[in-house]
Amino acid sequence: MRTAGVITRRRMAVLLYLATAALLALTGRLAWIQFARGAELQEKALELRTRDIPVEAKRGNIYDRNGQLLVTSVSADSLYAIPYLVTDPQKVAAALAPVLEMDAERLQKILTRRSCFEWVARRLPPATVEKIKKLNLPGLFFVEESIRHYPLPTLAPHVLGFTGVDNQGLTGLEKVFDAQLRGVAGRIVVEQDATGRDVPGAIHRYIPPRSGHDLVLTLDKTIQQFVERELDKIVARYDPKLAVIILMDPRTGEVLAMGNRPSFDLTGWMTAPQHVWDRNPAIWYNYEPGSTFKIFTMAAALSEGVTRPGDRFYDPGYIKVADRYIRCWADGGHGSQTFEEVVMNSCNPGFVEVGLRLGKERFYTYIKNFGFGSPTGIDLPGEAAGILIDEKKATNLNLATMSIGQSVAVTPIQLLTATCAVANGGVLMRPQLVKEIRDPAGNVVASFQPQPLRRVLSPQQARQVADLLCSVVLKGTGRNAFIEGYRVAGKTGTAQVVGEGGGYVSGKYVASFVGFAPADNPRVCALVMVAEPKGGVYYGSQVAAPVFREVVRDALRYLKVPATPGLDKPPSPFTYEEPQPKVRVPAVTNYPLEVARKVLLEAGLGAVVQGEGKVVLRQTPVAGTEVARGTAVVLDLADPGVLTHEQVVTVPDLTGLTVTEAAEVLSSMGLELEASGVGQAAGQEPAPGTRVPRGNAVRVYFRPVHSPSAAGPAREFVERP
Repeated sequence: MRTAGVITRRRMAVLLYLATAALLALTGRLAWIQFARGAELQEKALELRTRDIPVEAKRGNIYDRNGQLLVTSVSADSLYAIPYLVTDPQKVAAALAPVLEMDAERLQKILTRRSCFEWVARRLPPATVEKIKKLNLPGLFFVEESIRHYPLPTLAPHVLGFTGVDNQGLTGLEKVFDAQLRGVAGRIVVEQDATGRDVPGAIHRYIPPRSGHDLVLTLDKTIQQFVERELDKIVARYDPKLAVIILMDPRTGEVLAMGNRPSFDLTGWMTAPQHVWDRNPAIWYNYEPGSTFKIFTMAAALSEGVTRPGDRFYDPGYIKVADRYIRCWADGGHGSQTFEEVVMNSCNPGFVEVGLRLGKERFYTYIKNFGFGSPTGIDLPGEAAGILIDEKKATNLNLATMSIGQSVAVTPIQLLTATCAVANGGVLMRPQLVKEIRDPAGNVVASFQPQPLRRVLSPQQARQVADLLCSVVLKGTGRNAFIEGYRVAGKTGTAQVVGEGGGYVSGKYVASFVGFAPADNPRVCALVMVAEPKGGVYYGSQVAAPVFREVVRDALRYLKVPATPGLDKPPSPFTYEEPQPKVRVPAVTNYPLEVARKVLLEAGLGAVVQGEGKVVLRQTPVAGTEVARGTAVVLDLADPGVLTHEQVVTVPDLTGLTVTEAAEVLSSMGLELEASGVGQAAGQEPAPGTRVPRGNAVRVYFRPVHSPSAAGPAREFVERP
């Protein structure tokens, strides 16, 4: 018995020691949690039972270079609910519905959700806010938000851009500088238990946001209004597919104005088609520049010494490169002329000869130095890089066509930036849109200085190019750009539109003019580009040059640039018209309609179809007639069966057709094809015009040709000034 008692006491002692140790461990753990981690765990508990509702900051303002307000944010109250504080959701919804013009049942669903926060309506008009406040409804609260306001909502919308419902920049400068403009969001802090019910002494706190920074742009509101005015006139007169006007200060690269058509209203951008607001043609549209690109061919040639202004050239109306003929826009050519006259007349054969003298390596070096083939780096989203044929794959034919602005694609901002390098003495500048970023108190937090990229010409070479461009305006194709009292330098361009499948689209052109003034000390460099104008007038000298004159004249006067009295004037500055180039109408009688259209298109002519059928029965004008390029040939159609009563048919001219096309033409006439070789038809037996019995065979000789997609139309090249 004594032994059993000792054992019991020992067991009780062990148990006491274990209990004491456990109690000490629990006390230590409790002390650790309470004192060492108390603050951390208390913060986590608060996070679990509270909810942060972000409150947008007021976005910064956007000003023009002179401090004129372009974009601002105005306060607007938004209504939210804390559902567990709404004592009678049905009654509150019934009272609120007519004020908000919302369905009462929908409102009741919002007010009865198991959450601690619900938006009811955002950015309400002041009158509506006052009505709701007078109702004094429980569980409803207001918070101040902001909404973008545009004093001039149609002024430079592609440049300024717009914001989304959550205060984020979506396009334009609003997107690029979103981090600087949007500020720091505030918070609404609310507290609830796990079931969403009220907590005694619950937290309900509003932490105000911090406003964003302001942008000061290089744009000038007044000059931008000049641009918008002229764009409206272009649309009213020509109804083009696209139109772009950009003005820059060539000394700094600062963009003074940038406008596009089609355009949109910033306050109602959601109602505009996406393709209108989603792309800025001034930085996105790739197009063949035509004769405006000759500025850079000229600059390279003069810099490399391959020609001088007084060197003589002879233009018979065409120049042959490889197996192609590149024609001058002037029927019969310009004859003997100096290089200065080549520039004044925008003579294609003269520029092709100069380009070939330069050679591929030197030509590519200059056009790349001028920035072609690369984005300019302007502070706008979606900039295109233009298109250059790979230098390793470029042929002499490519070099010839690029010398006159074909087989190369540029953007409007690229072309103007490169022209500014000629105007400012030979330095390529990065286009600039933003001058400063300021905090809400007006302090400058960032300043952007003009950014030279590289020297592309010496000052002497740039001056020589500028003098030749002055001759274009004073004596040549740019006479309609002349401005009274100012020496203007510039170049016209009229380029055909490249189709989606390659080749040029008949009757569609891009008219443009690029230049600067005053030529001796340029203050404004401008580009006017009008894509696919309607109404029969499409030359750059007629469509774009007068617009350049109007907008640059007003900009110079506004900038108080002194005029120089007594300057020479062009002979007829406002009535100059270029002669229409002539082409011979090809024979398409007895051709299938689609083949006939293709042949006419390659010849630079259009087609108007009359009647029903698949084969051309007659054509007007007849084959061989000389007409102006772009003229529409009337095609009278007939079914192949209509022609079957004739047992003798006339052999058509198959020159330039593929094997498949030639076979279709002959088959439609009841003739057979004997093909020799591959490629395009280069000869045939019997000769075109021969009368043969239906069923006879025509032997056609085919030969390979260069791909037209890299060098333009298959038969000839015509580039207009």
